[in-house]
Amino acid sequence: MLNDPRSHGLWEKTAPPALVSSHLQGNVTADVVVVGGGYTGLSSSLHLAEAGSRVVLLEAKEIGFGGAGRNVGLINAGMWVMPDDLPGVLGPVYGERLLDLLGNAPKLVMELIDRHGIACELERNGTLHVAVGADGLKEIEDRAKQWGARGAPVTVLDAAETARRVGSNAYTGALLDMRAGTLQPLAYARGLAHAAVKAGVEIHTSSPVIATERNGDRWTVKTASGQVTADWIIVATDAYSTGPWEQVRNEQVHLPYFNLATTPLSDNLRKSILAGREGVWDTKEILSSYRMDQAGRLVFGSVGALRNSGLAIHKAWARRSLKKLFPQIGDVEFECEWYGKIGMTDNALPRFHKFAPNVIGFSGYNGRGIAPGSVFGRTLAQHILGQLAESDLPLPLTPLAEPSFRAVKELWYEAGAQVAHFADARF
Repeated sequence: MLNDPRSHGLWEKTAPPALVSSHLQGNVTADVVVVGGGYTGLSSSLHLAEAGSRVVLLEAKEIGFGGAGRNVGLINAGMWVMPDDLPGVLGPVYGERLLDLLGNAPKLVMELIDRHGIACELERNGTLHVAVGADGLKEIEDRAKQWGARGAPVTVLDAAETARRVGSNAYTGALLDMRAGTLQPLAYARGLAHAAVKAGVEIHTSSPVIATERNGDRWTVKTASGQVTADWIIVATDAYSTGPWEQVRNEQVHLPYFNLATTPLSDNLRKSILAGREGVWDTKEILSSYRMDQAGRLVFGSVGALRNSGLAIHKAWARRSLKKLFPQIGDVEFECEWYGKIGMTDNALPRFHKFAPNVIGFSGYNGRGIAPGSVFGRTLAQHILGQLAESDLPLPLTPLAEPSFRAVKELWYEAGAQVAHFADARF
């Protein structure tokens, strides 16, 4: 996108064609204007339109331009925070409500894919949260116990079974979560866009919002060449927010994350590395993730930005690490490379904001955008449609607040990842 091969990498190369759309021109009316063409904006638009609402979606650049088109493609349940910790952070009502919603969120993603026939390389074989050392094993055992107490289909695998599934002896165990899976993230976003248009949504790309104005009970949302008047505004811009809702970006610390895709592996290697096609991520503080795409490319990623000195450092680290993980793989060639930004909140949990009367949004997905974005989009639609009261939402209303030393932390994450990857390829 935007002539930058490091923005969306493999996903842009292998996704079905983008929706044909144009920038907003002239004056348009709607029931709801949705700002942002990622998972949350597309899901809310689709669900609203299917219920009969007139919806206009405005995207500043292209569908899936932000995190929706750059992530590794793991359809995870829940958040990073341990299940038993959520009630302590959010209170017992919101804590359990959010756990229930996000625990079942991958199911909604798969239902949307099936119902709308979205071609996005969906794999339903679960994910593996692999344990590094004794501390990592204890972490996944605790997580499994807490999810298991809530009826989730999770299983702790021993080191031998983990090695059989992954194709590496690097781990002390793994948490297999059968709610989860993998997909081609940009293809999923584009598929949601096509489904939304089919349901009646009017989508305009290259249409950044520059201002809003309240006129009686309605809102006017303005771009450089047009405006939309509507009863409601959904703000679905998250970590890439600019313009009137830049404060959403500013309440998050950006954690850079990169992915590298190998050329397609041989048939023999594909039988020995992730033969079950599960998605994987580890318990290290500077984590790594990997999965196989439909053509047999191994997509391998970690914290860091592929720019300046980071480009050479992270690629060299990835080559060393893959050889340590999978000695059978030999020297690898990377076909694609790309990176993006993960928006991290100070408590690693998402937020619900009411920016003004009838202006609402969820944000702060902390690297878990696919399933939460899809289910939060549906939740926003249900609230606007009168099906879900504000008191019944999965999160309390949170005021906007910028974290301390945000810019310093962002510099530290990028520089720290380079230092760590330069010095260490151990697992």
